[in-house]
Amino acid sequence: MSDIKTVLDGAKTQMEKTIAHLETELAKIRAGKANPAMLDSVLVDYYGSKAQLSSVASVNTQDSRTILIQPWEKSMLTPIEKAIQAANLGFNPQNDGVLIRIIVPPLTEERRKDLVKTSKSVGEDAKISLRTIRKESIDKIKALQKAGLPEDEAKVGETKMQSLVDDFSGKCDKHLEQKEKEIMTV
Repeated sequence: MSDIKTVLDGAKTQMEKTIAHLETELAKIRAGKANPAMLDSVLVDYYGSKAQLSSVASVNTQDSRTILIQPWEKSMLTPIEKAIQAANLGFNPQNDGVLIRIIVPPLTEERRKDLVKTSKSVGEDAKISLRTIRKESIDKIKALQKAGLPEDEAKVGETKMQSLVDDFSGKCDKHLEQKEKEIMTV
């Protein structure tokens, strides 16, 4: 039975990572409010190498529509501005010589619906990942059964595996529902 427990624990760890990845990806999807996570994908040219924006500047929100970026070094203002424009996020950074302001424009109804579709696609990818983990784990349990594990213990293991998948799939749905509500709130 401890072999099945090892398989289930490994699957649970992978599923937790899948949910964490889903949360990260959903945070990147713009919901109309200014959020520093919107700029996580921006890579700045920092003395010849690419660096994350957050490693060369402080990124904060001033209010629900404004993101403020204060570089650690004044010389980084222009490279940061160029990196934001190159990232093609639909933002127009404003450089005042000390910090960069990004005014987040309000979302149109059509754009909101597109973002909901995008978030559902990200959620479906997470669910596919959960199903893949389930398949691999059940294959491991069947291999254990061939190696001498009693059939009833294998069935219990498969049932527990399905229960885990159902729980994590429910978590995916909750995250998606929350994100959709956040996007559609004007």
